[in-house]
Amino acid sequence: MFKIRKSQYRHVFCDNPKPEHCYTGMRLCTVTGDQQYIKASAKYYVVSLFGGGGPIHVGRLDRPGRFESGTSAQVEGHTGAVLDCDFNPFDDSMFASASEDTTIKLWSIPEDFEPTDEKGLAKQGENLTESLVDLVGHRKKVTLLRFHPTASNILASTSSDYTVKTWDVEKGEAISTFSDFGDNLIQDVVWDMKGDMYATSCKDKTVRFTDPRTGSVSSQIAKAHDGLKSVKLSFIGNTDKFLTTGASRSREVKIWDLKNLSQPLAVENVDTASGALLPLFDHDSNILYLCGKGDGIIRPYEFEDKGPYLHKLNDGFRSTTPAKGLCLVPKRGLNVMQCETARILKVTNNDGIHPLSWTVPRKSDAFQDDIFPDCVSAIPAHSADEWREGSSKQPCRMSLNPALSSKNGSGGAKMKLKTVASVSKELKEAQDRIKYLENKLKESGIAYNK
Repeated sequence: MFKIRKSQYRHVFCDNPKPEHCYTGMRLCTVTGDQQYIKASAKYYVVSLFGGGGPIHVGRLDRPGRFESGTSAQVEGHTGAVLDCDFNPFDDSMFASASEDTTIKLWSIPEDFEPTDEKGLAKQGENLTESLVDLVGHRKKVTLLRFHPTASNILASTSSDYTVKTWDVEKGEAISTFSDFGDNLIQDVVWDMKGDMYATSCKDKTVRFTDPRTGSVSSQIAKAHDGLKSVKLSFIGNTDKFLTTGASRSREVKIWDLKNLSQPLAVENVDTASGALLPLFDHDSNILYLCGKGDGIIRPYEFEDKGPYLHKLNDGFRSTTPAKGLCLVPKRGLNVMQCETARILKVTNNDGIHPLSWTVPRKSDAFQDDIFPDCVSAIPAHSADEWREGSSKQPCRMSLNPALSSKNGSGGAKMKLKTVASVSKELKEAQDRIKYLENKLKESGIAYNK
């Protein structure tokens, strides 16, 4: 007897955005690589711009419009092109940038930072040039960045010096360095849900699972895919399953069991297009949005922790405009009352950034708790020191129901860091105050010990 599989996301759809909802005017950086070219928090997005010194455009998600170089405020501080960025999952205003100048910089976006106004027009503003922290340790250009999913102020970075470093951002020091890649460039690095390990892929086609505290390999997949295309990775929620994308005779997706990596559990053949496949996995709804660089198609699949594992939902999103890069907006930044279950920001070569809103059609105006399970909140589960000592915790979660917003605790405690300029200013003020008080004591004939 034929039985239709039940799914709340079966009819999820995405339409082409209207021009007034897009972000335009950016002249994007021309560097190529394995990065996504765009990252987003629940409030901002960042892309690397063309120009000397590695400029970065930071835009507000709620302010679509036209950016104008020379008028709109931007972030500047590197001496080489910026290759990748990543937002702190516990602070929507903080992000890290990786550059060809071998450094990693941490930035805090001011509340009044607005490159475009409420009408979407370019707004005059002051550039952000003072970084909070500079991480120096890689010998060649830094290519990829990934913040830890549960511990505050932990960051992983990859470089063309064939190493992966795990950083304690607040202390400005490297916790561990893994370098067992030979002379193979690293194509991807991803954390598992708890942040107990990260997985890497590189040009030797081997996927390695590494303990970030010690920098030692715990297991590996010797040959994930046969082809030469970049291998991209994703852990699948709290399951013991793992996903890789790559190519053999055609582009493909493979599901692996972390307990037995000798062969894949399932293989999904996609097509014979040339671009690398980019898996954007929604860990809350278990939906895989399969994108391709240079593609105009995004295919949604629903993951189920039993064979055949991946179920194609519908024809997905189709466009004649190819994608240069893509990223998911965190669930906290979605319009849940309009049943927006996902939003993908799509970078194009000449047509700006397109927000692709994925919606499940519902007639009711009430909050739909069946399609919006509790999501990851902006509160860290433990501190960097606790994690370094061996703490292992699931991410803190919150309800997306607006009626419970006051109880969600959606805003975590921000990391209190100051720029060199602000510290220097405070030091000078303190020194001037001390000198003034010493003169007063001297005038009054009061002795004091220096």
